[in-house]
Amino acid sequence: MKYYIIAGEASGDLHAANLIKAIKQRNAQAEFRAWGGDMMQQQGAQVVKHYRDLAFMGFLEVVQNLGTILSNIKFCKQDILAYRPDALILVDYPGFNLRIAKWAKQQGIKVIYYISPQLWAWNEARVESIKRSVDLMLVILPFEEEFYQKHNYKVHFVGHPLLDAIEERGVRSEEGLESNAENKLGTGNRQLATILLLPGSRKQEISKMLPIMLSVVKHFPQYQFIVAGAPSQPTDFYQNIIGANNVKVISGQTYNLLANAHAALVTSGTATLETALFNVPQVVCYKGSWASYQLAKRLIKVKYISLVNLILDKPAVIELIQDELTEENLVKELKNIVAESAIRQAMLADFIALKTKLGGIGASARAAGTIIDFMKK
Repeated sequence: MKYYIIAGEASGDLHAANLIKAIKQRNAQAEFRAWGGDMMQQQGAQVVKHYRDLAFMGFLEVVQNLGTILSNIKFCKQDILAYRPDALILVDYPGFNLRIAKWAKQQGIKVIYYISPQLWAWNEARVESIKRSVDLMLVILPFEEEFYQKHNYKVHFVGHPLLDAIEERGVRSEEGLESNAENKLGTGNRQLATILLLPGSRKQEISKMLPIMLSVVKHFPQYQFIVAGAPSQPTDFYQNIIGANNVKVISGQTYNLLANAHAALVTSGTATLETALFNVPQVVCYKGSWASYQLAKRLIKVKYISLVNLILDKPAVIELIQDELTEENLVKELKNIVAESAIRQAMLADFIALKTKLGGIGASARAAGTIIDFMKK
């Protein structure tokens, strides 16, 4: 079988890589051509476009880069036709992938979508387009099955693949498992607990979020601060923002860092869920351009921006959004979660419930099995 996979972000690269690995365990002859990243390449996919060249943050930024996006769509269509895959597997990245899905269906290509677009948050009407364009939909959030059922569309809940990715690296205990990862990573003073900063993976969001996160450093001299750098960004880029702050950048080691963190400041996105699954209390942060935020506020229809709160359907973690994301508020909320307080303990208890709701380990294997069974039919 020949598969063409499109993942446009760091999280998609991780999950697509684990899916490729699981498919190959069942079908060693499977071939993969892809848009993605280093992890997919390590699993044997031939990556023709890297996600670092694809990610644009916010509505305004998409408009500004429309020429590049349209050029990418044209190249993608040509490349798929030249490769002639047995199936196209789309991983999240809805703005791009939904357009490719519609086109691919018209070409008679089987379309599989792994990790559903979050239509329940911003555009429920597009379910009809998915029903016409996607032959097999695999969802990873427990409430998505019910959402699609409401629209008379059968989907398959396979569980969340983050549980698999974290299981492979070993998850710390609720109390915080000691390890020598700090020494191996060179994180600094082992006598000081670590507050981890996760400002995102795109240059635009890092430039916006990291300076705000760094504003709290001077208020917590009893902790060491470390930035979890995205592997797609050079260390110099972070250092130019950090300046004179005594903060270290460690790239490509996010899970090892989370396994030893006491608390974290996290930009809204998949990282909020990863942080919770490592039992690290967190403050969720988001700030976009004024225009992008105003548009998002009018279009997005959910109560929360973090996956943790959406899945649990409650404000389990604090969210500081746009004008609320200030130095004063960050300091206040961070103090609440670094102390052995009732707030910290309640958050850790909620993280246990979260893991249960996500369906347990084995999502990648279940997704691979569902895809292979579908292709056999």
